[in-house]
Amino acid sequence: MLRALMMDQPLLISALFEHAARCHGDTEIVSRTIEGPAADGSGGMHRYTYAQSEVRAKKLAQALSRLGVREGERIGTFAWNGYRHFELYYGVSGMGAVIHTVNPRLFPEQLTYIVNHAEDAYVFFDLTFASLIEQLAPACKGVKAWVAMTDPGHMPGNSIPNLLCYEELLGAEDGRYDWPRLDENSASGLCYSSGTTGHPKGVLFAHRSTVLHAYGASLPDVFNCSARSVMLPVVPMFHVNAWGVPYMATLNGAKLVLPGAALDGRSLYELFDAEGVTTTAGVPTVWLGLLAYMRENKLKFSTLKTAIVGGSACPPAMIAEFRDDYGVACQHAWGMTEMSPLGTVCTLKGKHLALPREKQFEVQVKQGRPIYGVQMKIVDGEGRELPRDGKAFGDLMVRGPWVLGEYFKGEGGDPLREGWFPTGDVASIDPDGYMQITDRSKDVIKSGGEWISSIELENIAVAHPGITEAAVIGVPHPKWDERPLVVAVKKAGTAVTREELLAYYQGKVAKWWIPDDVVFVGDLPHTATGKLLKSELRKTFRDHRLPGT
Repeated sequence: MLRALMMDQPLLISALFEHAARCHGDTEIVSRTIEGPAADGSGGMHRYTYAQSEVRAKKLAQALSRLGVREGERIGTFAWNGYRHFELYYGVSGMGAVIHTVNPRLFPEQLTYIVNHAEDAYVFFDLTFASLIEQLAPACKGVKAWVAMTDPGHMPGNSIPNLLCYEELLGAEDGRYDWPRLDENSASGLCYSSGTTGHPKGVLFAHRSTVLHAYGASLPDVFNCSARSVMLPVVPMFHVNAWGVPYMATLNGAKLVLPGAALDGRSLYELFDAEGVTTTAGVPTVWLGLLAYMRENKLKFSTLKTAIVGGSACPPAMIAEFRDDYGVACQHAWGMTEMSPLGTVCTLKGKHLALPREKQFEVQVKQGRPIYGVQMKIVDGEGRELPRDGKAFGDLMVRGPWVLGEYFKGEGGDPLREGWFPTGDVASIDPDGYMQITDRSKDVIKSGGEWISSIELENIAVAHPGITEAAVIGVPHPKWDERPLVVAVKKAGTAVTREELLAYYQGKVAKWWIPDDVVFVGDLPHTATGKLLKSELRKTFRDHRLPGT
């Protein structure tokens, strides 16, 4: 082998920050604060620059070193999207420790398990979660101290043991700190899967995988991130690193707008409009609230160009509303915690631009093409690869430099199948590489020996003008094994009936796919990451009697 003669520079998260501070030092990072309106009348908004942020991240690294944090130790966070959480992203990983972003929406028993399993040495938390931390602390004996992410004037009065103040820690340091040269394959971050079955499992990210993911996510056909972008991640920084936005924004020097805990339609719209946001990302349930607020108040976006939607399937009706009513490109994204998380984004190719709008839309409702670095295939039950013809569907498998190889501490054994990671999704792939999720393997409805896609039936239900959200599950049938049941939430003020909704399916799917029944509910259960919790619905309706049975 003839070895190349290039410099051996490790891919490190701290290098992203150094680049942003030097080349985009005056670019703003804007945050809605947790503490509320500031004394100076700034309305609870915090503003500073990449250069100022790096200094504070270095102070944080100094403070952690003074506390005795060693390379590889885990530092937990219970925090919203804000400037202090952003500093933790870089200060913790930059010094060689591992930032462990904890999803506070999980059950307390799961949170206790996660903190203890990760062996978090210190845990940082926003004031919103002070009562939760007070509840968890007695069962988390390994945590040396809990750090309130605030200033001395806002410290919580709860009986939290070994309580420290974030701003006091930083205030004791001078910021004169050199980021260490680490092995690029050393761990930088830790996230736990949502744990819908069994205990959550840890996914341990590397500096190298995170930087490569940031590169891939920045590409024009993905997030199209640049120094001209203004990015607002609605997806929380505790949900798979906010899909990589804090890293790609820093890599490109994009203005970053962080919404804090205020994720209602009004608060989000105000930030979009006031800060000139061009790109945003979040799960469908968030956009339902935003779009409803805009409809009610007859509002328009002034600068927003792109809304990336992931976490669960985006209803085609939502894509159409963003496009037709607001001039915003609503693009599907797909991925998972085990993929850092991005795998695909749905962006049209040049050849699609000459197609009629309805033909373009047929492409846009798919989950999209793989980002360079992600390989994918579909296989049958025997593991044989299926054709990429857009018709065959099978188990979706992935591999790549930012895809999980094994879970933290070896939980669950070897997750790979001949070097590929099984995603648990059932999908098709067309000749242009566009992937479309048919269902989660556990959510596909088996009727009379044939498969029915619950996602496709949900998309049709949500397209009805009287429905705001819907889930479709299989319920037992004496003859057909399972038949589809629609569980739907009506839009306020509408009077849609069961018969009307079932009739809406006519001509849109094969007759035998049409659901057998509809149940209207006030709301639907969701997982901690915003996905429909169909396991709960299956429990609730397991004894549901279908008409005619």
